[in-house]
Amino acid sequence: MGKYSIKELEKLSGIKAHTIRIWEKRYGIIEPERTPTNIRFYSDADLKKIINVSVLNTSGIKISSIASMSETEVNQKVQDISQYDNQSNVNIDQLVTAMIDLEEEKFEKELFDIEQKKGFEKTILEVVYPFLNKIGILWQTGSITPAHEHFISNLIRQKIIVSTAMLPIPSKNAVRIVLFLPENELHEIALLFYHYVARKNGFRTYYLGQSVPHADLKSIYAVHRPHIMITSLSTIPSPKNLSAYLDLLSQDFSASRILASGTLLKQTSFKYPPNFKVFDTALDLKKLLLE
Repeated sequence: MGKYSIKELEKLSGIKAHTIRIWEKRYGIIEPERTPTNIRFYSDADLKKIINVSVLNTSGIKISSIASMSETEVNQKVQDISQYDNQSNVNIDQLVTAMIDLEEEKFEKELFDIEQKKGFEKTILEVVYPFLNKIGILWQTGSITPAHEHFISNLIRQKIIVSTAMLPIPSKNAVRIVLFLPENELHEIALLFYHYVARKNGFRTYYLGQSVPHADLKSIYAVHRPHIMITSLSTIPSPKNLSAYLDLLSQDFSASRILASGTLLKQTSFKYPPNFKVFDTALDLKKLLLE
């Protein structure tokens, strides 16, 4: 069972902590539990309830009316809104509640319904990425277990892989791209989506995936001679070794354009090698590929 502070509820629901406390006292919307040392905390059920209340309240329903609804009525009303409302924040909230319960069928259905309305690319950019950022709060505070992280990551990975596999394989004469993560780098979801974007736009792709030893990368490079190499750096290498690693990539793959994203690059600032380009989002990558 998860244990959440009121600040975590605020970040995940978008409702100010002060407002949550007022709703507790005036309407009994949720009721916190207390640790043996008298510290207030909230359960998974409280988090789901406050997220659903947020969806209804944001949609224009008064809190007094929400407070008079049964749990079944609240859930049904939220389902009705999520079915017809195309706002990304509603979609994200529904994914959060599915994750909390480890409900694969609900998570898959939510993603499918969103994709039907938005299309695959917009679903990833407007819903999945913000969703992952939002639940990053829970991972950082330890409010959800590794099981939750693996559950969500694997479902999203499968979704992107299947969508990519459905695309036609471009001609051998197309511009060649190798996509990889450095050795011991395991955060793959962004790279998988970059693969989808490159393949959909007609590039011949060679997807190497997670934790590729540098020697193996050099071997692949020698065989395929890619015009472009794409990577994402989240935790590897260490910040103090980052500049040296980028120089190594630039030197060993000097005939290629190297495009990179990731939190490590956002946290540092230095002069990049001449054949190296940093991008932020998949939309930025698409522009770089098509320029």
